[in-house]
Parts: sequence; C-alpha cells; structure tokens
Amino acid sequence: MTKTTPLYAFKPALIASLTMIALFGCSNDDDEVIAPPDEPTAQFASLQIIHAGSDAPTVNITADGEVLNGLENVDYQTVSGRFDVATGTYDVAVEANLPGDETIEVLTQSLTLDVDMNYDIFAVGTLAQDNLSLLAVTSESTDVEAGNAQVQIVHAASLAPTVDIYVTAPGAQVADEQPLVTAAFMDFTAPAQVAAGEYQIQITAAGSTDVVFDTGPINLADGADLIVAATNNVATGESPVSLLIADGDQQALVHDASASADIRVVHGISDAPAVDVIANNALTLVDGLAFPSATGYLSVEPDTYLIDVVADADNSVVAIDDIEVSLEQAMRYTAIANNSLAEPQLNLVTDMPRSIATAAQIRLFHASPDAGDVDIYVTTDGDIADVSPAFSQVAYNAEMLNETGYVSLAEGDYYITVTPAGTKEAAIETGMITLVAGGIYTAVAVNGSNDGDAPQLILQDDFVSE
Repeated sequence: MTKTTPLYAFKPALIASLTMIALFGCSNDDDEVIAPPDEPTAQFASLQIIHAGSDAPTVNITADGEVLNGLENVDYQTVSGRFDVATGTYDVAVEANLPGDETIEVLTQSLTLDVDMNYDIFAVGTLAQDNLSLLAVTSESTDVEAGNAQVQIVHAASLAPTVDIYVTAPGAQVADEQPLVTAAFMDFTAPAQVAAGEYQIQITAAGSTDVVFDTGPINLADGADLIVAATNNVATGESPVSLLIADGDQQALVHDASASADIRVVHGISDAPAVDVIANNALTLVDGLAFPSATGYLSVEPDTYLIDVVADADNSVVAIDDIEVSLEQAMRYTAIANNSLAEPQLNLVTDMPRSIATAAQIRLFHASPDAGDVDIYVTTDGDIADVSPAFSQVAYNAEMLNETGYVSLAEGDYYITVTPAGTKEAAIETGMITLVAGGIYTAVAVNGSNDGDAPQLILQDDFVSE
C-alpha cells in the first residue's frame, strides 16, 4: 500500500527554498542594471505660414503666446518655409505691427496638429473688406513619385471672384480646355501629382473664357512639391491676382505675363528748361515736362532702355544722353532728374507703394544740391525747438539720392520741417498736412526756382491725388 504525503507537508520546505532563492538574488542587486522605461517617440507635423492679407502691415506669428519659429515682421506675400512642430493643440495668433512699435492681435485660432500632416496657414483677406481671417490648408505628407510634380492650389485672393483655373500645355486656349478646378475665395484642392514639365496656368472668372491671369510657360520640376496660391495683386497690370508658389524651402511670385513695368519722371533741375524724355532714340515717354513737376506712372514693356533727356523746344539739345535703365516686369520706378544743367543727373529708384490699412506711409528724397546736409523733423505741432530730428545729417548725393524710405505713421495731422543740419532754422516747412491710413505720400526736395530761393518740395502720390 502506497503512503500518500499530504500537500501541506511540503509547505515548510517550499517556503525555505523560496527564501533561499530570494536571499541569493538580493545578494547580487548591486550588480544588476535595470533599464529605464522607453521614452515615447516624439511626433511632429509640418507647418508653413503665408502672409496673404494684402493691406495688412507686417505681422508676428505666435503659438500659445510665444513667437513661432522666429516669425516676426513677416511682410505681405512672404512664405515662412516648412518647419516641424510637435503634435498637439496650439492657440495660434497673428499680431499686426503698428506705427510707434505697437502691436495688436488681429487673428486667433485654435489649431490641432496631427502627426505626418502638412499645415499651410494663410492669413487672408483685407482690413478694408473686414474679412481678414486664418485659413488652414491641410494635406497628408506624401512622397512625390519620380517624374512627377505635386501641386496643391489655393484661392487666397480676397479681391478676386470665384474663378476657373486652367493648367494646360503651353499655348492652349482655355476655350478648348476644361478648368482643373472652379474655386471661390478660401477654397483649396487636395494635392495632385502631374508629370513634370512645362505648363501654362490661366485664370478666368467662373464660367468665362476671358483670361484675367496667365503665367505663360512655367516649369514644374521633377520631384517638386508645390503649393500654388492666388493672392491679391499689388504690383502693376490689370490682373487681380499674382501667384505665390512655394516648395517648403523657397518661394516665387509669378505675375501675369502681360504685366507692365511702370515709370514716372521728376524734373528736379532748377536751371533746366522744359524737357522731353526719349527711350531708345525713338519713343517719347514724356513731352514738355517743366521744373518743378512730375508725371504720373507710365506703363512700358519690361526691358532695358537707353534714355535721353532733351530740351522740349529743341530735341537736338541733349542734357542727358543714353543713360541705360533696366525696368523689370510688375515693378514701379521713379526717375529723378536732379543736380544742375551743367552736371545733370538721372537717378532711378524703385517704388513699392503697397497701401497698408493701419498706417500712412511717407517717403522723402533729398535732391537739392544747394541745400547741403539737412535734418528732417516730423512733428504734430510744427514746434521743433525741443525735439530731435527724425532724420539727421542727410546729405545730397548726386550718384545715389539719399531718402528716408517708406516711413509708417499713424493717421493724423503732421508738420514736416527741413533745416540745415545741426540748426533749428527752417529751410522747408510744409504747414499742417493730413495723412490718412492707407495713403502713400512721396516728396522730393529740390532747389528753389530761382537763385537764392529756399528749397521746395515736389509732391507725388496721395499728396496730389486726394
């Protein structure tokens, strides 16, 4: 007969054995390395910021109250380029930069960023239309197949109506094609891949075949991953839009193929007669311009020109002969004839007159050789006794005219006073001038009309158009 031992009889021995194992294990604790738990893998989304508010000032972009990726003083039609941001929810805000180093928050939006997603954040609209807003254009991060280009189209032009957008072979007529997309303001497409190569992008009002924007031939490079945004045109030409194209690293602004170059002329030589301005010895741009006056903008084909300034009464009397000027498409220029009849000078300066709804912009040129170095005061009451000049020791330079650049001022009444440098003796006093937000104001200081006369101002832009 087999003897059976009860299970409970093994318990003391089992407990003793476990105790020995535990003690043995404890004796080696100092040598054992315990790995820390794995850190969660960081996840990111891709972000890109585009300023497409055509009458807004420069802006700062913040996320949760902090400046985002150094995005300060971002100007219109500027793209930040792509950068990675940890996934999560952020309060994104746009701060407008106002005159006097003030800022004001104009747009806010809570934005949730998901992993492996692209976010193109547009500030769109205008302050004048009261439709400034943030537009988040989203897409999944995808690889562009070899031989292809990827394109995502955005209608970010608040001043343009609903449009048909055609992407065709170069030379195609829109009447023979179907639009790729019909888009209203703030509409956007999903990314689409097309064979790399040359294309032509044309835009019409929806339902019309009248082209209001045409790129002409444009290359979509192999592997390019592009966002193509229609933005309000603030350059030359009749088209309501310009195309802003960005690939995450670089950007390009494409203007309508028919856009002109615009140029105006200032006669600032006090001892010279009325003049004609002739291009390439054939084309009369200006006829009978007298001192001290200026033309409005004249539209010409973008090109390089040889410019002659001749006496209006006798074109054989040449004051300035074959000065070469290069005029680029969609750009605006001012040609300022200055100095003296004995040593005439023609200076070409680039104008960038974008109206900003929050500020008046004023620009002053020193083109008076008789005035010497000057100080320029801008005050609200005309009293300069106890104030410092806004610009000091501004010299006349015949080779490259000195200027203030576009200075932003709050809307209001001002006095401009110009004095010989280091003095408080006024050489030029404007009296009270009213500057309106959104206005552009240009003035060129030139010699007096007669020997011994004080310098005077030739006024342009909204100084004379209001």
